[in-house]
Amino acid sequence: MDAACFPEEVSERKVCVVGSELVESYTVYIIEVTDGEHRWTVKHRYSDFHELHEKLSAEKKVERRLLPPKKMLGKNSRSLVERRQKELELYLQTLLQHLPQATPPPLASFLHLHLYEINGITAALAEELFHKGEQLLVAGEVFSLRPLQLFSVTQQLRQAKPTCCSGDAKTDLGHILDFTCRLRYLKVSGSRGPVGTSNIEESSLPFDLSVFKSLLQIEITECSSQQIRGLPSLRSSLATLSLHRSTDSMMAVLVPEASEFPQWEAEGAEPVCAVTAVIPVWRSLTTLDLSRNHISTIDSSVRVIPQVEFLDLSHNQLTSVENLQYLYNLVHVDLSYNGLKVLEAAHTRLGNIKTLSLAGNQLERLAGLSKLYSLVNLDLSHNLLAQLEEIRSIGSLPCLEKLSLSNNPMCIIPDYRTKVLAQFWDRAAEVCLDGQVTTEKELDTVEVLKAIQKAKEAKDRMSSSDKKISEETRPSAAAPPHVSSSSSSSSSSCCSAAVAPPAVTSSSSSSSSCPAPQAACPSQGNH
Repeated sequence: MDAACFPEEVSERKVCVVGSELVESYTVYIIEVTDGEHRWTVKHRYSDFHELHEKLSAEKKVERRLLPPKKMLGKNSRSLVERRQKELELYLQTLLQHLPQATPPPLASFLHLHLYEINGITAALAEELFHKGEQLLVAGEVFSLRPLQLFSVTQQLRQAKPTCCSGDAKTDLGHILDFTCRLRYLKVSGSRGPVGTSNIEESSLPFDLSVFKSLLQIEITECSSQQIRGLPSLRSSLATLSLHRSTDSMMAVLVPEASEFPQWEAEGAEPVCAVTAVIPVWRSLTTLDLSRNHISTIDSSVRVIPQVEFLDLSHNQLTSVENLQYLYNLVHVDLSYNGLKVLEAAHTRLGNIKTLSLAGNQLERLAGLSKLYSLVNLDLSHNLLAQLEEIRSIGSLPCLEKLSLSNNPMCIIPDYRTKVLAQFWDRAAEVCLDGQVTTEKELDTVEVLKAIQKAKEAKDRMSSSDKKISEETRPSAAAPPHVSSSSSSSSSSCCSAAVAPPAVTSSSSSSSSCPAPQAACPSQGNH
């Protein structure tokens, strides 16, 4: 754990009753609690103070006469409320002075320390895991934590204090450490804006994940990648990594060391130049979900995730697809809802994938998909595809079974479905278009369209063949008029006959004009 990432904080706790408000027939006092840089408010009526005092008195923590007495007459009068506000503030400040080391549970709960203060948060978490931690581990359930809780545990581990501040064994930090060492499924959900009634911004709280030794799956939402520490410690065990609304860079997540060692190389790769660090690969990671972030580039960090089979980069800001050729095991790819306009030679980067989602992009052409021969499921919905001819590029893909083209301009073309299915020829019955199985009626129409298409192609071939024959015979047909156009120049006729012997032999008059063509041409200069 890098101590530089977690600055030492000197916590100074203060409490102040800052106001009051009338709720129905009773007065509620507004209490502001300050702990270091963190501040929050708590609201209590007088009866809550009385209940707290009874508990503390029973535990012989305070004297009974310390709490100002209850008033029955004029209890909501302005003067009484203002006086009582000052008295209750003095009461709370006295409690904090008399109990500086370990805050009794009743007082901690009254001030909401279990929600906002480091020691209170870890104590509450430890007690929860003491009671049901083993049950959660056996059941294999996903356990959820907030960044504030992880921050508190991280800070608590750095403090040179006993692991149990309250003296209650159920709140010992050891219960948390035992649980985190064995936990396999974790979800971390942050938030935007202050937490509860406090000024605490979770997105600014760094936390360390290195306390988790056995994680197989982790999902992190609404956390800045800069506040997450210890991700590299999960490289050997993690199988599924999901990160949402948390980063604008794949590098920051997969190779955080790159900020310190820009000239790095992945473990096992042949370095092409001098490197300053060799980065271990994510050995067990098969699923990477970085959807709903602000990623604009698929950078070279993918070289450290060679085992990934499922990659989700949907709802990002990609305009090109790069570096995926390093993911030899890739099977399912989701690039939907990005800014892709062109996808050329996709097979060079997406070699053997079976499922590809390109929905919600700006694609107009499909030529780049023509060699994805392993593709089974293709989603092209919500693009800019307008020409049915583009379907020919994917019509010959031998394994394609599911195709989605909904919400494209071409969908308004009459008989759109049958015209699309006709592009698949004999495989039309095997293709499920837009989530609907092809009907017998559609197949009959497809057969008609195929017959028309074949007839058209045959006609085009015949026209092309006739045109070719015409072009080949045109010089021969033009020769006789050339010969007969000038009967007065026998020497010119003879030269033409020498160039085209068939034309000479086909006309007896021409042969009589040039009885000896080979002799006539040299004598041309004698006339």
